[in-house]
Amino acid sequence: MANVLYAVIQIFVIIMLAPLVNGIIKKVKAFTQKRKGAPVLQMYFDLLKLIKKSVVVSDVSSWIFKVTPYIVFSSAVAAALLVPVTTMIMPVGFAGDIILMVYILALGRFFMMLAALDTGSTFGGMGASREAMISSLIEPSILITLFTVALIPNSTSVYQIMGSMKAADFPLIHPVYILTFIAMLVIIIAETSRIPVDDPATHLELTMVHEAMILEYSGRNLALIELGAAVKQLVFITLLVNIFIPHDQFISIAGIGAVAISLLIYLIKVIFVAVVIAIVEVSTVKLRLFSIPNIAALAFILSFLGFLQYFILGR
Repeated sequence: MANVLYAVIQIFVIIMLAPLVNGIIKKVKAFTQKRKGAPVLQMYFDLLKLIKKSVVVSDVSSWIFKVTPYIVFSSAVAAALLVPVTTMIMPVGFAGDIILMVYILALGRFFMMLAALDTGSTFGGMGASREAMISSLIEPSILITLFTVALIPNSTSVYQIMGSMKAADFPLIHPVYILTFIAMLVIIIAETSRIPVDDPATHLELTMVHEAMILEYSGRNLALIELGAAVKQLVFITLLVNIFIPHDQFISIAGIGAVAISLLIYLIKVIFVAVVIAIVEVSTVKLRLFSIPNIAALAFILSFLGFLQYFILGR
């Protein structure tokens, strides 16, 4: 019963909260630019509008183009089930689930690149090649960062990692986790196609990466892809806030009230990270394509230094 409750809460919170993160980021960016901007709930309205629209499919596309939106969305949701939004309800944990999470998300990215090439669009091929380059550069940093935080519990289970961080109370006072925390922030920006790596609001052919791959999609297929991308973004943010800024150890009550309080604190932390991402976006500019490896190198160096410092400074 607890496993069913965990799955229901996890899927509901992730899917309902994911579009809100994008709305907060856009609102903060508009505020810093002295604009009113779109409502915070604008992405919900956009997704609802897209779902109601019909789908236009290219005549030269194959089954890959048609199934990719469902694979992208389902892979993002499957990865979200492996990253608890609260540790008050124990999921079905197993060794190696952080590795599985990375590969599930890579599966969605792989089909996205295939679909971009499937229609024969020049923009799609350009975006797919750029996405392949960025992902191949940033994924080693993801694995090293996750392996570093997995050294404490000697387990690659996300739930056990979060449990060990709760026991540490304030992980960010340790140099190892300061470095991995900054590395994870850089990873989130790169993986979610944010400035300075990519600009999710542009349609200029020289700067597009993610947007270039989804230009051929419309209707409910586009809605699934956009929601899948938002869910993926929230999965990485959840990893960041629940591993490096744990909070469940401070909740003294039990039962459904503890779960509700935990989810409320989780929401506050997610909003805080969304504001930080927005500030980073307005404080930087879109980098040239061949400068992106410098960002990937920065994330890798920080994560690897954190990995080495674990053995130098100890637990």
